[in-house]
Order: sequence, then C-alpha cells, then structure tokens
Amino acid sequence: MIKEKSTERTADGHYLIIDGRRWRATDPRISEEKRQQLVSELMKARRDVGRALREGNRELERQSRSRVQKAKVALGERGAPWWKEGSEEKQ
Repeated sequence: MIKEKSTERTADGHYLIIDGRRWRATDPRISEEKRQQLVSELMKARRDVGRALREGNRELERQSRSRVQKAKVALGERGAPWWKEGSEEKQ
C-alpha cells in the first residue's frame, strides 16, 4: 500500500512544501476546468518527453519540453509570479 503524502502550503499560499522543498502553487484564480485541461496537457507533454528520450528523438524532446514549459507557465507554476511581489496581496 502506498502511503499518501500530505501537502503543506506556506502561510501566504504561494508555495507547496513537498519533502521539505518549496514548489510554486498553481494560480488559484484558474478555474477547476481550465486547471484540469492544463494538467492533462502537462502530463501528456511529460510522457512525450520520456518517449523522446527513450527513442533518442531530439526534435520531439525539444517540442515536448516546450509544451511542458507552456503548461507550467499557464498554471502559474513558472514565469511571472501570480501574486504581487513583496506583499501578501494577490494580483
């Protein structure tokens, strides 16, 4: 049986704490439907990165990594922060 890990958040809600590491949280303003679409695309892109690596397909790897980046930015997990820097107030 796999033990499910609990996910903590920083007090400001900007980061998740997983195994002692901080990971930027998804922008809470994204609708659940849109979030699910983006996560689905992210996971497909990650699978494609793995397939590209196994096949030695550099072009597929480049395209897939680009899709991963776009999905992470759209989720608010990379790129410009979805909150105002230096304040508790969200944008």
